[in-house]
Amino acid sequence: MSDYQVVNPSTGEVEKEFPTATDAEVQDALARSHAAYGEWRTTSKDARSTILRRVADLYDERADELAAIIAREMGKPVREGKGELKLVSSIYRYYADQGAALLADTPLDPAMGGSALVRKEAIGPLLGIMPWNFPYYQVARFAAPNLMVGNTILLKHAPQCPESALAIDAIFADAGLPADAYINLFATNEQSADIIADPRVVGVSVTGSERAGSAVAEVAGRHLKKVVLELGGSDPFILLDADDLGAAVKSAVRGRMGNAGQACNGAKRMIVVDELYDAFVEQFTAAMAALTPGDPFDQSSGFGPLSSEAAADNLLEQVEDAVAKGATLRTGGKRLDRPGAFVGATVLTDVTPDMRAYREELFGPAAVVYRVADAAEAVALANDSSFGLGGVVWSSDVEQAQQVADQLDTGMVWINSAQGSAADLPFGGTKRSGVGRELGPYGIDEFVNKKLIYTPAAR
Repeated sequence: MSDYQVVNPSTGEVEKEFPTATDAEVQDALARSHAAYGEWRTTSKDARSTILRRVADLYDERADELAAIIAREMGKPVREGKGELKLVSSIYRYYADQGAALLADTPLDPAMGGSALVRKEAIGPLLGIMPWNFPYYQVARFAAPNLMVGNTILLKHAPQCPESALAIDAIFADAGLPADAYINLFATNEQSADIIADPRVVGVSVTGSERAGSAVAEVAGRHLKKVVLELGGSDPFILLDADDLGAAVKSAVRGRMGNAGQACNGAKRMIVVDELYDAFVEQFTAAMAALTPGDPFDQSSGFGPLSSEAAADNLLEQVEDAVAKGATLRTGGKRLDRPGAFVGATVLTDVTPDMRAYREELFGPAAVVYRVADAAEAVALANDSSFGLGGVVWSSDVEQAQQVADQLDTGMVWINSAQGSAADLPFGGTKRSGVGRELGPYGIDEFVNKKLIYTPAAR
């Protein structure tokens, strides 16, 4: 049985299998990527921009086909898949349009006289290890800026996303990207470790679990390779006050239930001040209970299945642990009586630190609601986490919300808005949520050589 399979989470059926790369194929890919780097790095920025712009166009043109692929692979409703694809095309277009300016020389003013500048240059072949939850978007965050820089890419996608991985590869080829500047590899974890260790590879970017990030960082550190890690999150949604509680509830539901709750930056912990707590719990629970999971191809489905049977089982184990230790299950918490990895939208309250749901990331359609006395207690609870990806602060007093945002140990804070992502805004976290940034002007700086060029004053 191959590691790379399309297992439809709506039915549990294996639809396609793809062979894993042989060791010889991995070595061939390394050699080809290294050879391609020598040429790709010398292409003009205008030429790279033209190709990335064509990539963006192809994502737009093929949106229906691409959305259908991931609906089968990981259960994302087609309408959400098309939303992901719009974001993907905007990322390639952003770096096509802004890349040359972002890579421009930075002049310095040396105190000792003369002139100096910092020039951003490519550094070599990179390995990307990508997850299943946003199959196109995660690759775009990594590939778009680094191809614009002039680096080449080896891409190991999640084993359950082989069809979308091949579709991405085809888009690059059809857009005119030179052969081997981007190489898709159906590699094993062991082969990935060998790739990281290979001296021709200069860096690795991982989006995934803490376990995956730790394993990759260990190998990369041993071989002195640069890493970017975008890992898990247990992001707070802090509600301090609201002129319109309904709008806050709607934002909280949206932040929690996008991609069936399988988003690292989804709002997973609702932290609500005492005077709003009861009303929020009532409205939030009702809104979550009203969402009905169903066929990803059915426009009326509230959300899709979890990505796999294992994902559904793990989420339910976390919920059952909480309930067994005294948490209140307000809605959901059960498998649906139908084929597929379907779990009802779930709300927990009265969760305490001895429960898994307090410390662990809930990666699925489940939220925890906490009651706090004031903003200070909200900040303390929000920061009592090993994660530090993002968060939301909701308040009619924007100045107060910004003050609370300043106190959160996270890489991102959204005020009076569900968390999202945009091509021109940096994405990344602190603590065990990872290191480095993607997207925006910071995303193009991660894998570059910032070379100082100094010229003394004329004598």
